[in-house]
Amino acid sequence: MRVHTTASFFLILLAFPAMADQVALKNGDRLTGAIIKSDGKELVLKTEYAGDVTVKFDAIQGITSTGELHVEMSDGKKAVGTVTTSGDNVEVATRTGGTVEAPRSSIKTLRSPTEEAAHEKSLHPALMEGWNGGLNLGFALTRGNSESKNLNIAFTATRKGSKDKVILYTNTIYATNDQISSTTANTVGGGARYDRDFAPRVFGFVNGDFYHDELQSLDLRSIFGGGIGFHIAKSDATTFDLLAGVNYTHESYSIAIRPPSPDTSRSLAGLTLGDELVHKISKSTVITPSLYFYPDLTNTGEYRGTFAFGTVTKLNKWLGWQNSFGDVYVSDPPPGKRKNDIVFSTGLNISFVH
Repeated sequence: MRVHTTASFFLILLAFPAMADQVALKNGDRLTGAIIKSDGKELVLKTEYAGDVTVKFDAIQGITSTGELHVEMSDGKKAVGTVTTSGDNVEVATRTGGTVEAPRSSIKTLRSPTEEAAHEKSLHPALMEGWNGGLNLGFALTRGNSESKNLNIAFTATRKGSKDKVILYTNTIYATNDQISSTTANTVGGGARYDRDFAPRVFGFVNGDFYHDELQSLDLRSIFGGGIGFHIAKSDATTFDLLAGVNYTHESYSIAIRPPSPDTSRSLAGLTLGDELVHKISKSTVITPSLYFYPDLTNTGEYRGTFAFGTVTKLNKWLGWQNSFGDVYVSDPPPGKRKNDIVFSTGLNISFVH
């Protein structure tokens, strides 16, 4: 009886590899596990002995899956079933439609049922789902020969769908010199932008931005605009976009803009020209430079420009270190005010995913 039980146990153990997905490599190696996903360039296999293993798709000689996979071809066709390779072709044994055969080079994606469900959910998230972003916090305090306080807070959140994206942001910097009871910085900015893809490289956008700067006597600058954008680069490591459009700007100041006129506000129409780069320079560090130019169509020759450069270095999954530099230039500021406002801040970044 004991011999029979032992033999059955070993037969079960021997059956486990046969029940696992298998990936044969061109160098003769063979990997077993569960196929998670593939984008046609790389394949991710979950193994018991090494966790998730990523393999170059070109290095694969053959694939045999024991479980169903969701397969999408480059021509848009989809099939669900067990997958095997035969030479340069892939065969998908579906439950109801028989076997679907296609060139292996035409495979756009492979996904396990769990990965497919997560992918579908990411394409159509609920209103409060799919958000990710971060909160930046920085504070400095001096006492003794100098007495000052400096606080900077910034928040960004991005929600991506299959063809659209929502961006929310706000930032504020407040600083005082307590020895002379003087405010040395008091700026508040915020806004939102909505992008919608019309083609793989082309998208439309609408945006609203708001800005307050006490030291420039700017109570509120409101900008509403829209236009068209181009994805010059779009990958997991790098996105680089060019944007062009029009905007309507209204500015309210606490002093007269052009004495002796008593006017403290002005409205103008302008162009929006800009570029944005998000680049992952290492596993833990991302840089985000952007440059915008706003030529004034109402008062020809006048313009505004903004330049920003930020970095975030992750210390762990949710905590990082951030640095940000910004320059806001106005060619026609109120009398007695400088054209440039330059701000640098540094501090902690608390990231989130929902």
